[in-house]
Amino acid sequence: MEILIKASQFFLSLSILIILHELGHFIPARLFKTRVEKFYLFFDPWFSVFKLKKGDTEYGLGWIPLGGYVKISGMIDESMDKEQMKLAPQDWEFRAKPAWQRLIIMLGGVTMNVVLAIFIFIFSLFIWGEEYLSVENVKYGIACDSLALATGFHDGDKIVSVDGQAIEDFNKVLSHIVLDQAKTVQVERDGQKMDVTISPDIVPNLLKDPTFLSPRFPFEVSQFTDESPAKSAGLAIKDKIIGVNDIPTLYFHEFKTEIIKHKSEAVQIKVLRGIDTIAINVNVPETGLLGIYPQSLDTYFTFSKREYSFFQSIPGGFDKAYRTLTGYIKQLKLIFSPKVKAYESLGGFISIGNIFPSSWDWQAFWGLTAFLSIMLAVMNLLPIPALDGGHVLFLLYEMIFKRKPNEKFLEYAQIAGMVILLSLVLFANGNDIYRHIFKK
Repeated sequence: MEILIKASQFFLSLSILIILHELGHFIPARLFKTRVEKFYLFFDPWFSVFKLKKGDTEYGLGWIPLGGYVKISGMIDESMDKEQMKLAPQDWEFRAKPAWQRLIIMLGGVTMNVVLAIFIFIFSLFIWGEEYLSVENVKYGIACDSLALATGFHDGDKIVSVDGQAIEDFNKVLSHIVLDQAKTVQVERDGQKMDVTISPDIVPNLLKDPTFLSPRFPFEVSQFTDESPAKSAGLAIKDKIIGVNDIPTLYFHEFKTEIIKHKSEAVQIKVLRGIDTIAINVNVPETGLLGIYPQSLDTYFTFSKREYSFFQSIPGGFDKAYRTLTGYIKQLKLIFSPKVKAYESLGGFISIGNIFPSSWDWQAFWGLTAFLSIMLAVMNLLPIPALDGGHVLFLLYEMIFKRKPNEKFLEYAQIAGMVILLSLVLFANGNDIYRHIFKK
């Protein structure tokens, strides 16, 4: 059921983004009296699921859910309609229009994506506000994995600042380290303030390690799985787990680290039940999992919330769109850095689908849709033939040098661009499959 909910959110978000992106091309094309032959959601090689002809345009639904397109007359695009290009240009064709009109048509999709993101952010801030865990409210300090410990952090450190700059939102600490290439993190440890030096060499590992720095919290039982060994042994909801054998595990991450060492063994788990300390013998299965869920984070932490009036949400929405846009551009730069190896973390449709929550949440849905809209805008502006950015690049060349690139060159460039895009899609989705099969 969770997979179905994630997939439903993903395809609804994808459909909204595709339709509005293509509408961004369609509207200026029609305004400049350029014929649009097709307007399709998803691709339709050989056949379409649905189609309807209205005026000069065929509207339809394809069967390959990898995108969508508008086919504009007199334009070298993924349709590779060479026969039309052999004929003399007609007044209603794309190639017959002035360069500035063609530029507006090509930038229409990207513009629509940015406008959509701003629109979503404005109304999201107005309706839901902005909730976050402030650095000050991480009262138990941080939980460190092996990479964080090797970097110089200690369990229980309290983040003070990054490169001397105060950070309000705890969840932004990691992005400042990775995207802004922070050199130091200031922490409070045992009442003393000190610097932890961040080596640029750890960035490739950080991209694969979402648990690098996370809030530390006690382990109070929230619920059990259906076949929980811990429940069968006698643990109860609201028990506070404080130890495994003679090892204290006052915090959730400490228990996880310790219990995994005792696969297929009998252990004694110490819990605090009310004011009583109880020892319960449990047989740990081969998986090392006892089928226990901790309480949600809002049980332990007070989350901060910013409320916005409608007029406050307008500049707030623009600001959030700008921060999202610049942040994604920084992420994209990492992908092209051989040293960082961010390309190893590149994901395809499985990765994108998995970022949606397992239960339907409109706030999360619209927030992710806005992010994906920004992502689509940036990706489409890459100067790769077959993308909007490739067409824009050739149009700028024409406007600067007052002559069009050779049509044969444009055909070959379009083919090369399609090969590049297909290779990227195969690589990203191949990464997904590899991680799913070999890195579970």
